[in-house]
Amino acid sequence: MKIYILWYNFLLFYQGISMRSDTIKRGWERTPHRSLLRATGLKDEDFKKPFIGIANSHIDIIPGHFFLQEYGRIIKEEIIKAGGVPFEFNTIGVDDGIAMGHDGMLYSLPSREIIADSIETVMQAHKLDALICVPNCDKIVPGMLMGALRVNVPTIFISGGPMKAGHLKDGSAVDLATAFEAVGKKSRNEISDEDLYEIECEACPSGGSCSGMFTANSMNSLCEAMGVALPGNGTVLAQTPERYEMVRTAAKRIVEIADDQRFNMRNVLNEKAVNNAFVVDMAMGGSSNTVLHMLAIANEAEVDFKLKDINKISENVSHIAKISPAISTVHMEDIQRAGGVNAVMKEVANRGNNVLQTDALMVTGETLGERIKDAVIKDTSVIHTNDNAYSKVGGLSILYGNLATDGAVVKTAAIDPKMRQFSGKAVVFDSQQQAITGIMGGKVTAGDVVVIRYEGPRGGPGMQEMLSPTSLIMGMGLGDKVALITDGRFSGATRGASIGHVSPEAAEGGTIGLLKDGDIIDIDVDKHILSVQLSDDELAERRANFVEYKKDIKSKWLKRYRILVSNASTGAVLKTEL
Repeated sequence: MKIYILWYNFLLFYQGISMRSDTIKRGWERTPHRSLLRATGLKDEDFKKPFIGIANSHIDIIPGHFFLQEYGRIIKEEIIKAGGVPFEFNTIGVDDGIAMGHDGMLYSLPSREIIADSIETVMQAHKLDALICVPNCDKIVPGMLMGALRVNVPTIFISGGPMKAGHLKDGSAVDLATAFEAVGKKSRNEISDEDLYEIECEACPSGGSCSGMFTANSMNSLCEAMGVALPGNGTVLAQTPERYEMVRTAAKRIVEIADDQRFNMRNVLNEKAVNNAFVVDMAMGGSSNTVLHMLAIANEAEVDFKLKDINKISENVSHIAKISPAISTVHMEDIQRAGGVNAVMKEVANRGNNVLQTDALMVTGETLGERIKDAVIKDTSVIHTNDNAYSKVGGLSILYGNLATDGAVVKTAAIDPKMRQFSGKAVVFDSQQQAITGIMGGKVTAGDVVVIRYEGPRGGPGMQEMLSPTSLIMGMGLGDKVALITDGRFSGATRGASIGHVSPEAAEGGTIGLLKDGDIIDIDVDKHILSVQLSDDELAERRANFVEYKKDIKSKWLKRYRILVSNASTGAVLKTEL
């Protein structure tokens, strides 16, 4: 026993520090720390192994997350087998679909900051060596990316995976967007109670992130492009044998790279990775929310990327994949069948303009070019070639003008071609709820531009998603006759001429706050223009008489958020200095 203790002391106390976790486990001064760790089940041999954090986001109420405990169990088993010590912890989550259309949505975007802070807190407080993140939906993916960038240790993302598309009795594909738009159709008595109930029961048929190219699947796909996830992260269905094998592979890999600083988060998610994320976003017509989140992620990565840079990328990337909500018949499982995100990236690279930076490092050890070199499009009706692209420019666009001097975002991939140039009379609402009431009450007619303001990061506060009003417009048959602009944002399930992130927002004195019913608003997606037909003198007069509409917020958290948040053009990040 004495010899063993001497040998144990030599290993523990006298070898040079080689792991980040040695801060909490090596040396006689850390006797109390090791005692606490032993209480969790650790043995002598475990103190020589890398400590791996597992940031899980299991929560029962979110369809993409209720099964993630099983992923966590598999990850822990594989980490132990591979020679590591796993420590699982949890983050919170908000389901945007369930929070939609009521004041619960005020908490969605702010939850991104809580998630980032929680990962930073656990990882830094306990000095864990590496991190594996298990997100899936909405703000959880970007929140984890932001937190992981702050910690800057070797990190792998393995998301829950997308759900299957639903199907009605007639065989037509349905998803969450179908369910929201059905509400608009029901308000006009265009569908029966039985039809509505069938859609409700079939739109979300399984666990996973909602089946279209909504925010969750957009961000999970971009994780592939950024190199922080395995191929298939955005497209392999949840709870399938293929997905479980990906979970095992990710867990083994994180142990392999736990002490390899080449794979520290900022070495992988760097300027090249941010560029590649936006390239894939353009090619696949991702959610407009990706703009908000990628700007925040770039900020955490200390990458100098501005909103205006997006249009430069868009000009050099063809839009080659349309997925729901842009087209109702294609879902993430179809993209996987057609070759996955790798096939999309390979076709983008084939354009030959070097917009995709193929020398970027992947967490799996190869470069992006090496990862995609053998990828092929297996179904050109799902993933088009450059020669047969939906558009020679990308599926997102940034608009500017006197109505958005700091920019606004539109998902061009989901716009009816007739709406790319549009002028109409403003119908102004000071909240999303006012807009829902007004739209359902017949206040909006063909030729109008719906304006929803005081829903930005500060004005909301929390920058609510506008899926309910846009779905009502689509469901009422006005999708090619009415535009909507807001300083809030849209769900990834939104389609139509929906322009969000208008900056500056109304709450900070932006022009959107000066609009009146009947003002003529001009939209030109191809020329990147969003403006109102008002002279500088008229705008100056209105600004001189401007009185901010400030909502009465009871929540202490939302009050703090309103004080600290920046506008959408910078990613709605929180200020660290006042």
